[in-house]
Amino acid sequence: MTAMETARTCTNANVYTKVPDGGWGWVVALAFFFVEVFTYGVIKSFGVFFSELMVYFDESNSRISWIISICVFVLAFTAPLSTVLSNRFGHRPVVMAGGFLVSLGMVTASFARNVVEMYLTIGLISGLGYCLSFLPTVTILSHYFDKKRSLVTAVASTGECFAVFAFAPAITALTDHVGWRHSLLTVGVLQLTIVVCGSLLRPMKIQKEKEETPKQETVESSYILENEKTLTSIDSIDSGVEIPTSPQKENENLKSETDNQVPQEKAHMLEEARGSAEKLKITLLDFTILKNYSFICYALFGLFATLAFFAPSLYIIPLSMSLGIDKDHSAYTLSAMAIAEVFGRIGAGWILNKKPIRKIYIELIFVILLCVALIAFPFATEFRGLMVCCVFYGCMLGTVAGTHIPLVADDDVVGIEKMSSAVGVYVFIQSIAGLAGPPLGGVLVDRTQNYGSAFYSCAVGMALAAIFLALVRPCKNGLCKRKPKQSSEKAASNEREVFQEVPDDFLEMDFGKSEGSVKSTSDSV
Repeated sequence: MTAMETARTCTNANVYTKVPDGGWGWVVALAFFFVEVFTYGVIKSFGVFFSELMVYFDESNSRISWIISICVFVLAFTAPLSTVLSNRFGHRPVVMAGGFLVSLGMVTASFARNVVEMYLTIGLISGLGYCLSFLPTVTILSHYFDKKRSLVTAVASTGECFAVFAFAPAITALTDHVGWRHSLLTVGVLQLTIVVCGSLLRPMKIQKEKEETPKQETVESSYILENEKTLTSIDSIDSGVEIPTSPQKENENLKSETDNQVPQEKAHMLEEARGSAEKLKITLLDFTILKNYSFICYALFGLFATLAFFAPSLYIIPLSMSLGIDKDHSAYTLSAMAIAEVFGRIGAGWILNKKPIRKIYIELIFVILLCVALIAFPFATEFRGLMVCCVFYGCMLGTVAGTHIPLVADDDVVGIEKMSSAVGVYVFIQSIAGLAGPPLGGVLVDRTQNYGSAFYSCAVGMALAAIFLALVRPCKNGLCKRKPKQSSEKAASNEREVFQEVPDDFLEMDFGKSEGSVKSTSDSV
């Protein structure tokens, strides 16, 4: 490899013969950690602004919650666009553009004059930026790891947990001193870090070592090789005279050599043309995954599970304040939830890496426990009980939130080959729940005047998610075993048809002819 080729490889893509399970992947994992900090970490910490925005704009819970609801909806709805842009232009420029949009939307929101302008800035602009930043990063990280994928992704995804732990009290203190506008401006400037993280996402390419395949010998070449060993020619069989080389044979050999060179040149040209065509042919979005019933069940699981991902973090502080807990102590509940989520994510990654049972079944256990944690919140009546619920919920949320997207690459869903398109479609389907989840909780709170009703709605959604997750593996077993059987039966029938088309006396005629020629040769001798 020349110096120019080495430089081109370093700047464009890392080339490996197999999945490295490390290497530059550790840098990508670190970049993903900080992307999590300034995307989902900020989204989950936005609840600290709720009380300030309700007072300043004189709006209800449901109308303020639409800010994050629209943001999450745009994040999920534009997931196919993120997939298409990443496949077309690469992950690095898409993430850098997304980081710029995230910062632009948050900085512009600090100058908003009403809640509608916050819908446009944080909801639309930042929401699109979150999608372009998060999905390409988690996709390229999954390609750098194979055996360690679950553990590395889980550990790297703890960035949002540390962000919530740090941002909740820090933003609360900053808002008390300089107001919510300057706090949003500060957060927006810090989110430019995503642009730096995007520049570190060096693409990778798996290029297997070429194996020299033995050339298939034709019938004539096998005869020629055999005749060279026996010093006979094909004509000498009929004449019964041994001739080492003859003019006719030399002409035939020369002709065969030139004929062999032409197909080799054509094959080389076709191989080059095929390689260039593969470079030009880019599958921007593969919709064939929608024919996979196991993926559809998994997407419905993600749809209902999204109801429990954002609403509790938005309403935990208002719930604690409704129990008579002061504002400072209420912020600690969100921090406790974030720290517990760190242990949940790391623990889930470690368990999935060990694989005591199938990953789908492990995820199902986590989802059921998360549903139980949501039901427990309304029964808390004091600060200690609420902290216990936050720790339990945070741990269970970490097990599900840190693994549900990387689990798309599992063979029980779609596999690593189709992960890029599958993640885009999967998150797109989640957009409905992302849009409806927080406002649904806000409407229930406004109707019942009880924040516990928001947690009950999340528990119902998580129970439905558990049902669809339980159907993933049965769908995979029931639908994937028939097609190979049908294809094998079809191949066998085609093989029988081919043998039926060959005349029975085909070999007998040839053998009879060769026996006759040998017999005449012996008679002449």
